[in-house]
Formats: sequence, structure tokens, C-alpha cells
Amino acid sequence: MIAKLRLVSGFAGLLLAGAALAQTNPAPAPAVGGREASGADQSFAKEAAVGGMSEVELGRLAVEKATDPRVRQFGQQMIDDHSKANDALKAAASKEGITLPTATDAKHEKTMERLQKLSGSQFDAAYTEEMLRDHKEDVAAFEKEAKAGDSPVQKFAADTLPTLQKHLQMIEAIHGSSSKPGR
Repeated sequence: MIAKLRLVSGFAGLLLAGAALAQTNPAPAPAVGGREASGADQSFAKEAAVGGMSEVELGRLAVEKATDPRVRQFGQQMIDDHSKANDALKAAASKEGITLPTATDAKHEKTMERLQKLSGSQFDAAYTEEMLRDHKEDVAAFEKEAKAGDSPVQKFAADTLPTLQKHLQMIEAIHGSSSKPGR
């Protein structure tokens, strides 16, 4: 009887120790649906989040500072479309268990500071140039991610790509007409 009691109390002690260990070293929570995000999806999502937040902030700056009505209108389009895309990205990233940054990075902050110091046609030209470069890069990155598969983040990239392509066409038209002599 004493041997059985020792065996039961030893087993209970092992169970308690195992439970305590599990509480101090919890396993990482799997993504919703049990799918782990790939490193490429995580990297893309984080870069897209930072870029999207930056587009919104720079769009606000364009609405405030641009002298060309087309540049102001483009800035408003950036606010509207990238705010919507940012929300869609949050939902997609959540499905894959990806934590997105909540602020822009040093590179984007530097761009914002540089553009804040400009005004008039100098602002318009610099903002337009920045948006042209940025949207070329964005379209390429979103095309690559969209072709990579069918994860929630990849689907987000595929769904958002037509909007970014439209933005690129818009800014190319603004940039092309504003860089002509006499403008």
C-alpha cells in the first residue's frame, strides 16, 4: 500500500512538474488555421505595412502642401487606397500569425522629413518623383508575392496589385506632364 502511494504521488509530482514547465515555456501559438507564415510572407507583409503607412502619411502631406491640383488629388487617392489596403493587410497577416509594425521605419521618416521642408513646385516635383520610384518598386514586389502562392498574404498582394498598377499609371501621367518644358 505504501509503495502504491509513493508511486501515485511520484506520478502526480511528474504531472505537476510537466504542467509548470509547460506554463513557463509555452509553445508558439500557431497561426489561425494552423498555418505558419513563410519567411517571405512575413518579410513582404512587414515591408508592405511600413510602405502603406508611409504612403498615407506622404499623401496627407501632399494634400496639405502640393500646389498642383493633380498632385493633391493623387495624395488623397494615396490616403484612401492605402488606408483600405493597410486594413486588408492587417487581416491577411493576422490569419498567418504575422505581427505587423505599427510605425514607419527610419528610411521612410527621412523621406517625410525631406519633403516637409519643401514647398510649392519643389514639393510637387519631389513628391511626384518619390511616388514614381516607390510605386515601381511596389508593383514589382506585389507581383512577385502574388505569384508565390495562395496564402492570405499572397492573396492580399494579388488583390492589391491592380490598385498599385493604377497608381503607377496615374503618377507616370502626372510626372510626364509636369516635367515638360513650360510647366
